Order: sequence, then C-alpha cells, then structure tokens
Amino acid sequence: MRSTALALLLALTLAGAASAEEASGAVRQLTVTGSARVEAVPDLATVTAGVETRGGTAAEALGANSAAMQGVLTALDAAKVARADVQTSELSVSPVLDNPEDGSAPQVTGYQASNMVTVKVRDVATLGTIIDAVTGAGANRLFGIGFDLADPKPVLDEARQQAVADAQHKAALFAGAAGVKLGPVISLSEGGGGGGPVPYFARAEMAKAAPVEAGTVTLSADVQLVFALE
Repeated sequence: MRSTALALLLALTLAGAASAEEASGAVRQLTVTGSARVEAVPDLATVTAGVETRGGTAAEALGANSAAMQGVLTALDAAKVARADVQTSELSVSPVLDNPEDGSAPQVTGYQASNMVTVKVRDVATLGTIIDAVTGAGANRLFGIGFDLADPKPVLDEARQQAVADAQHKAALFAGAAGVKLGPVISLSEGGGGGGPVPYFARAEMAKAAPVEAGTVTLSADVQLVFALE
C-alpha cells in the first residue's frame, strides 16, 4: 500500500513539473559547438628587414644608418615593391654602454641606430629574390618572415560552413543517442576564429640565397548552435 502511495506521489510530482514547464513556456534545448580548420596556400608574404649601424656620436650613427637604409629602399624599388607596401616599424638611436668590471658607472662608448621596415610581398614566388636584394643592398637585420592570405574571406567562409556542419552532425548524434528529436535552431553564434602566418626567423647573413618555402596557412572557425528539442 505504501509503495503504491509513493508511486502515485511520484507520478503526480512529475505531472506537476511537466505542467509547470508548459505553463512557463520553457523549451527543452540542446547546445552544441562545431569547429573546422581549412588550409590554404598563402599568396601574401611579409618580412621585416633593416639596418643597424654604430658611430662615435648619435649623428654619425644615424647618418650611416640613413645612407644604408636608402640603399635598401632603392633595392625594393628595383624589385618593384610599391612604397605603399613598405612601412617603417622601428627607428631608434641609443647609446652603447661599456660596463666596467670594477663596478663603476657605465661609460658611453658610442651610439647605435636601427631602422626597420616591414615589407608586404604580394608575389610570394619573388620573396627569396627580394630578400637577396635587400641584404645585398646593406640590410643586416632580417626577421619576422611570415605568410598569409591577401583575401582570407573565402577560406574563412568555407571554415564557417564546415563548422556549422560539424555542429549539426554532433547535434544529430547526441539527439539520437538520447532518444529525443531535434527541433529548429534557436540561435547560432560564432566564437573565435581566424588564422595567420607562422613567423620564420633568420639572421640576415644566413638568409641570402636561401630557399624560402611558403607552405600553407590555416584558418579556423568555431560556432555554437542551440536546438529546440521536440
């Protein structure tokens, strides 16, 4: 008798909960995330190159630096790199200090000037030639070579589509495993995503005549879908 009463009480409780859910308008939901990564051959390269010079005075260091940098810019012009694709990324003049072993105050022994430019190379196949040109013209600093896409939108859109398909696949899998039926999509939101070059670092004197491989770049997309459950 007691077990019958408990069963009746449980049934009434569940029925009350279901009625409360219906009355409140609550909708059963399933939230899933989808991810995708798409690789593409890069069609844009960037390289940061420049010159570092020293002199007895700040003016001497800067003067020598300016002359060397002019040679680098002339080499870029000869390589048909548009000036709009050349941007100064660093310009500095600083003292060179000698730190005595006896612990006395550091002494200024000269000055160092540095001028770096970041160059966009829109024909990746010419990157090695351009590196040879600027190092041959006097660039003694080279770093930050990277690869990217000039227009990443088509590849990113493909990644987004694949991410949505991944989320839909997961939702169908989970619903089937749980024995429920998927309803319409209630919401869709995009998380992080994007991509970019993986930089390659090299000393200027080692880069000349060295082969440069662009490889591939990867763009990714993440989405979140919320489904109603019928």
